[in-house]
Amino acid sequence: MPLPRGTSPRARFAVLSGLLAVLLLLAGQPAVAAAPAGGATVVTRERTGERVLDLTIDSPALNARVTTRILLPPGHDEHPGRTWPVIYLLHGCCNADRGWSDWTASTDVAAITAGTEALIVMPEAGAVGYYSDWWNGGLGGAPAWETFHLGELPELLAAEVGAGGRRAVAGASMGGTGALGYAARFPGFFRAAASYSGRLDTQADAPAVMARLEDHGLDPLALWGDPVQQADVWAEHNPYALVGDLPAGFPVYVSSGNGAPGPLDPADAAHSELEEQFGEMAAAYVERARERGLDVTASLYGPGEHEWPYWEREFACSLPLLADSVGARWAPGTTGPEENCSASG
Repeated sequence: MPLPRGTSPRARFAVLSGLLAVLLLLAGQPAVAAAPAGGATVVTRERTGERVLDLTIDSPALNARVTTRILLPPGHDEHPGRTWPVIYLLHGCCNADRGWSDWTASTDVAAITAGTEALIVMPEAGAVGYYSDWWNGGLGGAPAWETFHLGELPELLAAEVGAGGRRAVAGASMGGTGALGYAARFPGFFRAAASYSGRLDTQADAPAVMARLEDHGLDPLALWGDPVQQADVWAEHNPYALVGDLPAGFPVYVSSGNGAPGPLDPADAAHSELEEQFGEMAAAYVERARERGLDVTASLYGPGEHEWPYWEREFACSLPLLADSVGARWAPGTTGPEENCSASG
């Protein structure tokens, strides 16, 4: 079950480390932090493509049934007893029903990862879930996305598809916020993290976060409370504020455009103020992360809007870093993706 809101990241880490230790020892993996599984169960399994497996999961943390899409690695069916590394690929706002399918619907992620010997896991995260266990007036409870993703899901993935304890995480837009936030809130759970146009300072424009919740008919105070009165809760979910909780040398990949129409945008595209803002956040995050000794790869590529073609490219550019961090090999006869990448260390 989710821990009470207001619990510090380090306190959560200490409690959740013990809860996951037994599970990971059974799986033969080193113990790292996560929340307890809490009785989540797989309701249906649907193989929708050669590599695509959709799991419908009954989640107590969410008090709902949600879907997680998995791209199976090459050779998965031929090695049923093998344990595989995992790359979480998180979606952004604002698909209320099928966020878990956004990456496969909007990019050629299957082709990009065709030779990667890792499970590509794309879980549901709600239209504006922000990869958090919601505060709900200090009472906690559903939706508890953090508990679902880091507690319930790993156990199910281990049982269903042989997922191991070597994990990396990446995401676009809101998913980028979640990727860097999860990595910092639970040091050791992920070995690398990547953000593509993420909101990396959630406190820089709190009204915008709250307005997006209202746009979807949600209580803007339910997520993290009032940004002034519950500033500590907001800070606990702010990647920029949490940079110091990541260990020195931790690999992060941070990318964003500056909002000006770029090479992957339509000819009549207008300036994106949102991407401009997120680009400024990315630059500030990169500077702070380097000051704290993180292993930063920055792709602040200039012209480019808040759109999928850029996130597809940046995922491909960051995939070698993510795969290397979890020890994922390339299948025989294949190589990593080749993209026009401008990232620098």
